[in-house]
Amino acid sequence: MTSYYVYYRVEPDKLPALRERIEQILSTVEGATGVRGRWMRRRDEPSTYMEVYEDVADERAFEALLERESAPLGLDRHVERFQCA
Repeated sequence: MTSYYVYYRVEPDKLPALRERIEQILSTVEGATGVRGRWMRRRDEPSTYMEVYEDVADERAFEALLERESAPLGLDRHVERFQCA
């Protein structure tokens, strides 16, 4: 299975609206895939955020869903994929 780490920067004034939208994305992803995501902030850089999705079984469907749901955010999102060694 694959784990996804999606990180991006957020301007402080955009955070309240973004928080609501990210919560919607996490809920949609969990409902569609069963994968419960987490939203985190970098400890030493408060403008950097990350979504973490672990144990994704159907990568193709997951990536299509994540792209569709996150496209309206207009953020420069970086996606990293990891698997157990």
